[in-house]
Amino acid sequence: MKKYSVKFWIAFWTISGLFLLSWFFYWQTRNSGLQNFEKLIDFIPMGEENKNDLKSVALLSKYFLNQDDTEKTFLILFQNNMEIRPGGGFIGSFGIVKVKNGEVLEFQTHDTGNFDARIPDGIEPPYPIKETLRVASWKLRDSNYSPDFSEDAKKAEEFYYLGKGGEKFDGIIGITTNVLLSFLKATGPVEIPGYPGTYGDENAVMALEYQVEKAYIDQKIEKGERKTIINDLGKIIIQKSMELSAGKKIELSQIILDDIKKKDIQFYFKDAEIQSQFEKAGWAGKVNQEWKGDYLMAVDANLGAWKSDYSINRSIDYSIDLSGETPKAVLKITYDHTAEKKDFMTKDYLTYLRVYVPKNSYFESSQNFDSPRFGEELGKKYFGAIVKVPLGQEKTVEIRYSLPKNISENYDLLIQKQAGLNNIPVKIHVKNQDGSVKNYETALNSDIILSEIE
Repeated sequence: MKKYSVKFWIAFWTISGLFLLSWFFYWQTRNSGLQNFEKLIDFIPMGEENKNDLKSVALLSKYFLNQDDTEKTFLILFQNNMEIRPGGGFIGSFGIVKVKNGEVLEFQTHDTGNFDARIPDGIEPPYPIKETLRVASWKLRDSNYSPDFSEDAKKAEEFYYLGKGGEKFDGIIGITTNVLLSFLKATGPVEIPGYPGTYGDENAVMALEYQVEKAYIDQKIEKGERKTIINDLGKIIIQKSMELSAGKKIELSQIILDDIKKKDIQFYFKDAEIQSQFEKAGWAGKVNQEWKGDYLMAVDANLGAWKSDYSINRSIDYSIDLSGETPKAVLKITYDHTAEKKDFMTKDYLTYLRVYVPKNSYFESSQNFDSPRFGEELGKKYFGAIVKVPLGQEKTVEIRYSLPKNISENYDLLIQKQAGLNNIPVKIHVKNQDGSVKNYETALNSDIILSEIE
């Protein structure tokens, strides 16, 4: 695992202080002064990534906290990453939030199971949704099928209007289940009137899952209303967050910033300035189409394995050989299904795995990656296949392929992470042109550039 130097921690706390400083400057300078502060950031001696983060925080605070009497409306996609999808997780519900002058005016949630009934049939779903889920038409719940969040946001909005939704959105925000735990870490456990028990950062995910899958039956709650608890919980958390002390709000903002870096929160704004800045900072969940070096992104789509991702441990091993005329790559992805028996949320695992690699790469062979499909999108080539992992077993997918020859020149590698999947151990082995080998170990919690691994 990656170890950090004293120099790193000094830089880390310096940047953390600057983030807090940006909020202070906002309240001191308001509108015009903040623009000057954004320009000042360019002169601060720090890396480009940290500058983009700082600019994004300043821009976000200006956008949401401005006292401009303008109402802004957002579509919130709640993505359950215990059932992983390319954009972050299964969209079991969505929310609509209205804000004005830095205050939340309205917050409501909707069950996609109910809403999707309003969407006309006839839209052919992408492979292999029809084959695995036995559905004939594509709907909002399955709309986040791209690893690029801007594509998912546009598709979700399209389905919303097909279902006769009436709001006009200023932006779309994707939030995984992990973010619920982040808020609860700051607010502490909460109680929900009408439901038993308390919900804290250690038990909330499993408690909610049990409530909406099993407990609602004994409580004689209609199936179509079983996710009302999410709406109630959301309102309570928002209220408690507003009531936090200044110190706790700072703590929460730091936790949320970490969630953004991990892609547990992804943004798509209609405002071109904000969207552009967030793309630079890596806050928009974009697939990088400008990168010229080696590239890797492994994308899973749990299709019919219920909430089994809670029990799946993944690891990645990537070897690249630059010593020959044509660069060769060997990718190994291991899935460890830790659950021993089937229950209401867990069963044999099934995922449609797509591996995105540089254009002009050539698939050579594979193991446990049967009947592969090939395609190009988002400026990349991908290899895709259905992978099955029985309960209590481990399976390693191995894919061998050649890369474009120009990859060897000043070799560098970008690995982009899938939203909703965190803490994936990664090992990288590079055999250089002179035959020497260099090994790296890290964890996939944000996008990784090989040359930046210490």
